[in-house]
Amino acid sequence: MDVLSLSRLQFAVTAMFHFIFVPLTLGLSWLVAYMEWRYVKTGDVQYLRMTKFWGKLFLINFALGVVTGISMEFQFGMNWAEYSKYVGDIFGAPLAIEATLAFFLESTFIGVWIFGWNRISKKLHAVSITIVAFATNLSALWILFANGWQQHPVGYVLNNGRAEMVDFMALLTNANGVSKFFHTTISGYVIAAFFVMGISAYHLRKKQETFIFKKSFHYAAVFGLVASLLIGFTGDHEGVIVARTQPSKFAAMELQWETVKAAPMTLVAFPDSENERNVVEGLKIPNMLSLMAYHDPNAEVKGLKEFSREDRPPVLPVFLSFRTMVFLGMLFILVSATAVFLSRKETLESSPRFLGIMMLMIPLPYIAAQLGWIVAEMGRQPWIVYGLLRTSQGVSTGIDVAQVVGSLAGFTLLYGGLAAVDAYLLFKFARKGPDKGVDEIVNMKRA
Repeated sequence: MDVLSLSRLQFAVTAMFHFIFVPLTLGLSWLVAYMEWRYVKTGDVQYLRMTKFWGKLFLINFALGVVTGISMEFQFGMNWAEYSKYVGDIFGAPLAIEATLAFFLESTFIGVWIFGWNRISKKLHAVSITIVAFATNLSALWILFANGWQQHPVGYVLNNGRAEMVDFMALLTNANGVSKFFHTTISGYVIAAFFVMGISAYHLRKKQETFIFKKSFHYAAVFGLVASLLIGFTGDHEGVIVARTQPSKFAAMELQWETVKAAPMTLVAFPDSENERNVVEGLKIPNMLSLMAYHDPNAEVKGLKEFSREDRPPVLPVFLSFRTMVFLGMLFILVSATAVFLSRKETLESSPRFLGIMMLMIPLPYIAAQLGWIVAEMGRQPWIVYGLLRTSQGVSTGIDVAQVVGSLAGFTLLYGGLAAVDAYLLFKFARKGPDKGVDEIVNMKRA
């Protein structure tokens, strides 16, 4: 492998690993905040124990997410120096705002939340975790504004071989960034919902702390159902934007080779990229692809043959990732709807098979989120900035294969170690269940 391939592999490994932690933080922070507000409203110590239990898992995940995020940023200077020179004027603003505003809020109030037990009122303590939840989502907003610019560059001029920003509002209103923010953060809510439901199912099967875990399961089921439905809506909206701004990616997602009007959607297909056709093709729904792409059943959809071979994304991984992600999204709606129904009927404990399924479901939303990033990032290839800068032009020129192999090995060992620590801690504390003693915190100052 050459420097470019190794650098791409390294960034993919670190970014995908970082995104194991981020989405759970986005969703679990809201659930923990809701649980604590339930405690504030009712004064029931069981809600306090519930908050402390899920809050501990949240903190483990948050801490490891921060570590992986910081180390990932080193690569912009190490492996992607030419890219950094090209987009530095654009990326500097959103990344700086993310660090000085969102991450500052997040870090400050998570400290208040950790050390504020027994030192501030119950309401102020609940406010602190609510601000943490807001700030983690705000942090994602600025990161995805930057990513949205990569997908669809706006508000810039080219000067001396660099992209320079001339319209900051264009970046803030870029449809790609806004759409990606909602789709990504809501995918995190689905992950958190299934994480809470899966661990609650484990304890309910063992008939441990049934009040806490029945409540936790119900809150997460409702949260997960709403999020699963919303992610379908935001996914449809993002598909429309991709069709209009990145038609080669959309064609790869749907295995559309020819440019046609009133394009049908092909449910069963498999590509033969070498011969620019599908070797398997069946179950077509008339006009559906045009309807999905432009909300117009007679609209023209561009096919892959409109683009030269060197300007097309890798078709097979983009197509398979997209179809699997969509299938999982529909599964999440079905399963979370069933979870809401059973929890409302108070029949969870008499459904051990369903509880077992919920435990097995924990990794599936993570897989769907990773597949989503494969569609987004691999589908953008061969461009690192769509239509402006090829990925091959963004790699550093002053490094060699041995250096990249060394850093790749280092990151792999570091992240492998962090993954082992994270899995061990989450498994240990999730299995242990809520702490029994809460006397030291029920004496918190009254609001």
